[in-house]
Amino acid sequence: MQTVAVLSLKGGVGKTTVVLGLASAAMRRGVRTLVVDLDPQCNATACLEPDKTTKGLSDVLADPRPEVLRAAVSGSSWGEEVDVLVGSEDAESLNGQHSDGDHLSHLTDALSELDGLIAEGELPYQLVLLDCPPSLGRLTRSALIAADRALLVTEPTIFAVSGVQRAFEAVQAERQSNNPDLQPLGVIVNRVRPRSHEHQFRIDELRDIFGPLVLPVALPDRLAVQQAQGACMPIHQWGTPGAREVALAFNLVLARTLRAGRQRRFEPDDDEFLEETE
Repeated sequence: MQTVAVLSLKGGVGKTTVVLGLASAAMRRGVRTLVVDLDPQCNATACLEPDKTTKGLSDVLADPRPEVLRAAVSGSSWGEEVDVLVGSEDAESLNGQHSDGDHLSHLTDALSELDGLIAEGELPYQLVLLDCPPSLGRLTRSALIAADRALLVTEPTIFAVSGVQRAFEAVQAERQSNNPDLQPLGVIVNRVRPRSHEHQFRIDELRDIFGPLVLPVALPDRLAVQQAQGACMPIHQWGTPGAREVALAFNLVLARTLRAGRQRRFEPDDDEFLEETE
């Protein structure tokens, strides 16, 4: 099971868009996926339209027992390949509490029980996507402790570049203090307009900072993304030329994600951390 935290420390750059796009690509490929909605805005939950549950994220973080997790996970309206650990609007109240390791590990403890919750004869999750809020509180730190990989999302704007730098520093800090297995999956640039000189300048700036960690595929700025989300549909099923262009990009990002999950883990030295790409 590959667990990926999708984050940025600037809001509005499209973290949930990336999570939903990867879930859509995974569903098309037959990869059974769980989306964990850690953002108190609960946008991923809304778009995936799960059945009503008796528990939610806040309950799981407070009490990570298997029966609580079971009550918080539901199938999505997209199909049987995608399930949701539903978000909780009141999770924001937890974000600044309990900085100690015991409470930060509750999400890790809950996710470790996933295999035991799979019905007999049903395949376990191959991919878990953690949709983080745009802040470095308990929710994002819990995700980084639980994750195998961190995918940093940014836009080609000056403030978003600053946000992804801070997010990368947070990944480094969490790796050094709590999760030595955490590795960077890469930096993905969202809402790119190829003819924009400003966007190209910012992408070049990101490559100067992060080198090969910047994914070679960028997500184009297409109205189809908002349309598909508004209709609560996977981008791969929207069917417009813009949707097909975005879907292809997500296919490539998913391939990189799954390839990284198959690779043998290693622990690079701190000096090598920025250069590790796969």
